[in-house]
Amino acid sequence: MAPKADQFLGESQSMLPASSPHRFPIKIAPGDIDFMGHVNNAVYLTWVQAAVIDYWRSVAPQDAVAQHLWVALKHEITFLKPTFLGDTVFAEVIAEKAQGARTFFKTMIMRGEVLVTEVQSIWCCLDAATRRPARLAKEVLTRFLPE
Repeated sequence: MAPKADQFLGESQSMLPASSPHRFPIKIAPGDIDFMGHVNNAVYLTWVQAAVIDYWRSVAPQDAVAQHLWVALKHEITFLKPTFLGDTVFAEVIAEKAQGARTFFKTMIMRGEVLVTEVQSIWCCLDAATRRPARLAKEVLTRFLPE
């Protein structure tokens, strides 16, 4: 089951123009810390999933949100610096392009102005009723893709 955005920190930005990254606040919990004393690598995927879904919900019309689901097909993660309990971090998400039912997202995990992790993801849009891949209408795509 996908994490809910509200379990992370609170409200994110809403109704962003397509050219602006979506900022998603993240709270590091004690359970996120591994045996090495920093956030476990697997936790970043949870953050990315919550941030991308929150981004979708903030820019898409409510009817499109109700009619579509997203599943991750691929994540490519570059870890640049570790994060620790007590760090203030956030994700910045931008949709880069769409091809058919697939959309390509870039998520940057930031600690202040410092990029700590970069994630390139490919997600598949599904029809919520049939659970089959679905292309988004052009008017929906223009709400969150760069021009």
